[in-house]
Amino acid sequence: MRIDEATYENVPGNYYDKYNTKNPIARYLMDGFLRSFDELTALSRSKRSYEVGCGEGNLSLRLRERGWEVRGSDLETVSVDEANMACAARNYPPLFYQRSLFDLTPEEAACELVICCEVLEHVPDTHRALETLRNLATPYLLVSVPREPVWRVLNMARGKYLQDLGNTPGHIHHWSSRTFIKEIEKIGDIVSIKQPLPWTMVLCRCD
Repeated sequence: MRIDEATYENVPGNYYDKYNTKNPIARYLMDGFLRSFDELTALSRSKRSYEVGCGEGNLSLRLRERGWEVRGSDLETVSVDEANMACAARNYPPLFYQRSLFDLTPEEAACELVICCEVLEHVPDTHRALETLRNLATPYLLVSVPREPVWRVLNMARGKYLQDLGNTPGHIHHWSSRTFIKEIEKIGDIVSIKQPLPWTMVLCRCD
């Protein structure tokens, strides 16, 4: 990354496979997250999605297994490689590629449902990120972020990141549900809000 790009690229965090965790409490929380995700994606009445910051592809492949046409990208090549390995294991073609959020154009990434979950808390320039996502969403955008201060309180309760007051490495934004919803209202009309502990998840319409 060049220094002049640092304002825009996301800040890497720690790696934790929350989608496949065996911890019963974490599994309970993830079940709530995935239930909200399923409800909001269904509410969009879409069948095509593009995931920005796809990570290992868990959310997109969840939709693919429901018959959706999915594509996605991530800044981290390692994550993209893992996502495409997961595609191969399911006999799917490669569905993901390496790309910065800020390099995405409507020609390559516009979709009826754009998904950006657990990404924005890592991106320094929130305004530019949301404007990019708005330009891709035709018309729906689904976003989620950790809900603060609940997120950090739960981290501290389990003895994690105590020196940083429970802040997960790489998280540079800390939104309450109210403040995050205000950010989303700047780019579109809110369709539905879910608050699975400890996240805020919003579906909005950007046309």
